[in-house]
Amino acid sequence: MAKLTKRQKAIAAKIEPGKAYSFVDAAALLAEISAVKFSESVDVSINLGVDPRKSDQVVRGATVLPNGSGKTVRVAVFTQGPGAEAALAAGADRVGMDDLAAEMKGGDLNYDVVIASPDAMRVVGQLGQVLGPRGLMPNPKVGTVTPDVATAVKNAKAGQVRFRTDKNGIIHGSVGKVGFDADKLKQNVEALLSDLKRLKPSTSKGVYVKRVTLSTTMGPGLLIDQGSLDA
Repeated sequence: MAKLTKRQKAIAAKIEPGKAYSFVDAAALLAEISAVKFSESVDVSINLGVDPRKSDQVVRGATVLPNGSGKTVRVAVFTQGPGAEAALAAGADRVGMDDLAAEMKGGDLNYDVVIASPDAMRVVGQLGQVLGPRGLMPNPKVGTVTPDVATAVKNAKAGQVRFRTDKNGIIHGSVGKVGFDADKLKQNVEALLSDLKRLKPSTSKGVYVKRVTLSTTMGPGLLIDQGSLDA
């Protein structure tokens, strides 16, 4: 069995195994035990009562976090004409069509979100093998294929979380930074939970939100008492 480092021992001493923490207490504890020099992201994992092997129980969507994610988000948009002007005005980092596709095929993929208007999908469709493995392929289910590219850009820049259940029925998302006020983090998580409940598959039976865990990029996960959340 691997030996624990001094930092790992110090963290372990502060955490009560099996305890469900109130959200505010968990956020405070994560900030206390964060020892890295950069501002760590705060991540949430939500175990859902779904069977992800069944296509009608895959939960997928997007949530605009009311207090943002604290991250700088680079956005590329495939569109043309008035849509291109609107996307740039909304803050897009790059807008184009075939020229943008050529850049991406050449390896220029320094973007966090890729958005497309429906008429641009003839171009984007050629990039499945480039964008798909990186989770960047535009999809109408998460609002990244839309005629209203300006709103999609604003949402992405504001800290929109795109989510999909993994093979174990768990949703993962970044909901802020360690330096965020606990109430702002809480509001972000509640917004995500609210959307997840709205998207509950009709075929999902029993307890839907089974477990909520909060963690930092480099830290342990803390079980959250769902009674401390207003969602």
